[in-house]
Amino acid sequence: MADQTPAAPAAAAEPYQPDTRPDAPNAFIPLEANPPLMTELLHNLGVAPTLAVHDVFSLTEPDMLAFVPRPAMALLLVFPISEAYEKHRVAEDADREVYSGHGSQEPVVWFRQTIRNACGVMGLLHATANGPARNFVGDGTSLDSLLKRAVDLDPPARSKLLETDKALATAHHAAASGGDTAAPDARDDIDLHYVCFVRTDDGTLWELDGRRKGPISRGKLGPDDDVLSEKALEWGPLAFLARESADLRFSCVALGPSLD
Repeated sequence: MADQTPAAPAAAAEPYQPDTRPDAPNAFIPLEANPPLMTELLHNLGVAPTLAVHDVFSLTEPDMLAFVPRPAMALLLVFPISEAYEKHRVAEDADREVYSGHGSQEPVVWFRQTIRNACGVMGLLHATANGPARNFVGDGTSLDSLLKRAVDLDPPARSKLLETDKALATAHHAAASGGDTAAPDARDDIDLHYVCFVRTDDGTLWELDGRRKGPISRGKLGPDDDVLSEKALEWGPLAFLARESADLRFSCVALGPSLD
């Protein structure tokens, strides 16, 4: 599980104060792939309590997938940054232009990751900034404010916005310090990473990863397909699994309707 290392109780953690200097070496405590913890983080940022993060225990068994509340609005995959993946990433990105999109007409809101070990919260930002989940972000909340400020900024400016957003840093620190396992240091080397898949209103399945050159369209889904549909799984997380022959440290969580 990405960033899934023991965490100290949240009550014991000192309040996080982000370094807002332009040249600050930013780093976050890695976020445990823990659905209740991630749900609490999203709710604290301003996502409605009618949405929650859920474990996805299988990508291939229909009976197990049936336990996930639908429609699934976003899927976060935790995967090992292996040699096979890095070769694939470099080769696929070689001919891509560096994304510079911004403004209300861009097809998807994408954030470049410049904060060390922040891939978990980056995945949650991508999950809630795009697709139907955006409608569940409360007006005037800290997340709503962050996303509205981000829309008109180009990717470098968006990265600076995330690096200096105190509300995001504080909420993330509380969540990352309160998992089931002891939290690693923010500057530890973590070889597991989050990527987010979302379906936008036009049916496009997007792969959103702040380590890439930009958002990647993986194809058009049918009108009744969500991110756990057969096509979405084939084009998304199952493609990651197919590239690996040895390291199978994979897990998934999905953003969807709350069970409460």
